[in-house]
Amino acid sequence: MINYSSYLGKNKDFIIYLIKFFAIFFGLYLVTDIIIALSAPEGYYNEIISSYFDYISWLKKSLLYGAGIIAHLFGYTTVLEPNFLIRVLNGKGVIIAMSCVGYGVMSFWCAYILMSKNSKINLLLWLLGGLFLLWFINACRIGLFLVSINKRWNMPLGLNHHTWFNIFAYGAILIMIIIHENSIKNK
Repeated sequence: MINYSSYLGKNKDFIIYLIKFFAIFFGLYLVTDIIIALSAPEGYYNEIISSYFDYISWLKKSLLYGAGIIAHLFGYTTVLEPNFLIRVLNGKGVIIAMSCVGYGVMSFWCAYILMSKNSKINLLLWLLGGLFLLWFINACRIGLFLVSINKRWNMPLGLNHHTWFNIFAYGAILIMIIIHENSIKNK
């Protein structure tokens, strides 16, 4: 029989860490979902939330511009159209849906950094640097997907672009966590 009180006693700090980590992660994720719901013209629309707190639309627009730069590196001219659509001039386009924003991986990164023990300036630098890297990976993914549908390329290994984004994003997070933890231990 398992002695749970002994197990919890030995791992209490880790269990508390996990509870706090997941509370922050799900809190950030849920707040983003609520802002999305209150910013959408249909449903529970709230003008104040939509006007002042809709950072998701700003994030989507920035991804459109970033994807346009990536497509331009491949020689394509892009145009931005309403409803978060980027299109190759006289070609196919991609709509940036909510599932394309990457706020899940960004929430994960924020939760990890907010649970770290480091100086406030270091935490801020790691937080912003990691969010920028995740944004960059996402903009590259969207830009490369736009190029690939216009060149009629198949996705490698038959995986869709969302799966590739998750692989690269969580891979980057793992590498950043390793580097971050080593930098803390070296202090």
